[in-house]
Amino acid sequence: MNSHSDTQPAAHRHPIAVVAERTRLSQDLLRVWERRYGVVIPARGPGGQRLYTDADIKRLGLLGVVTRSGRSISHVAKLSTDALAALVHEDDAARARRESSSIIVSAQPDVVARALALAQSLDSASLNHDLRRLATTLGLSAFVESVAAPLMRRVGDEWHAGRLTLAQEHLVTSMLHDVLTESMRSFSKQSDARTLLVTTTAGERHAIGAALVGAAAAAEGWNVLYLGADLPAAEIALAATSAEVNLVAISIVYVENRDATIGELRTLRSALPSTIGLIAGGAGAKALITELSAIGVQVESSISGLLVELRRSSTAR
Repeated sequence: MNSHSDTQPAAHRHPIAVVAERTRLSQDLLRVWERRYGVVIPARGPGGQRLYTDADIKRLGLLGVVTRSGRSISHVAKLSTDALAALVHEDDAARARRESSSIIVSAQPDVVARALALAQSLDSASLNHDLRRLATTLGLSAFVESVAAPLMRRVGDEWHAGRLTLAQEHLVTSMLHDVLTESMRSFSKQSDARTLLVTTTAGERHAIGAALVGAAAAAEGWNVLYLGADLPAAEIALAATSAEVNLVAISIVYVENRDATIGELRTLRSALPSTIGLIAGGAGAKALITELSAIGVQVESSISGLLVELRRSSTAR
């Protein structure tokens, strides 16, 4: 992983000021990364000053890019330079897809507003047509980030404000759930991909958040075991170990019984092997972040945060 600076001739050595200028990383940060994480091992000049190779600068530059994208240095410090380069390439490709999808969406009428209008008129045929057309046009990843996630946030806001009836809200969520799960299950199982189990715990009957997570993961190349909603912790743990999954994702949209929800997650974390990660997402999980973090459950309240964690997990294996 680390370069060996003393193998390059002196002409290829660079002082820390040059490295900071080329990588956009401060000298203090470079020293901290070297001391805490051993990201590179610079040589020392006659006066003890740090001297870096071209390979060091390349590696540090890549680490700067991936951390500015939202990753923790502790998660990427041990990756090889080639793995870091691959991660930057994947991020660039994902960014290009998002920008492309934004152009497509912006070239059309406000898709979220139109979907809400169709729901208010209970026009299920038109709503179904629009959602499926957008999923096909944008691709699943962009559809999740640009249409599905913002639509569900808007539906929640409108329902709480009393501007959507329960029937109208159910029409949108059930239609969107069908599109997401069908798209998710259209991906073939990959023998070399990691596996994510997605569900909700007992008492949480809102499946749409889990469907969003499953679809986002499938678009990222994960094999997804989607189990719907309202599953007891013991059953989730049994399914996770039987299917040899790498990560369990729990959607918590609404917390009706705080103690019961925390208890289910505590039971699940205890029942899962330490090799299987456990992550919770959604508005309900965000409201419980202190309690869940204390029992070893990682919380990601947004789809974008989840995607960062999935990419980190895939690269770190």
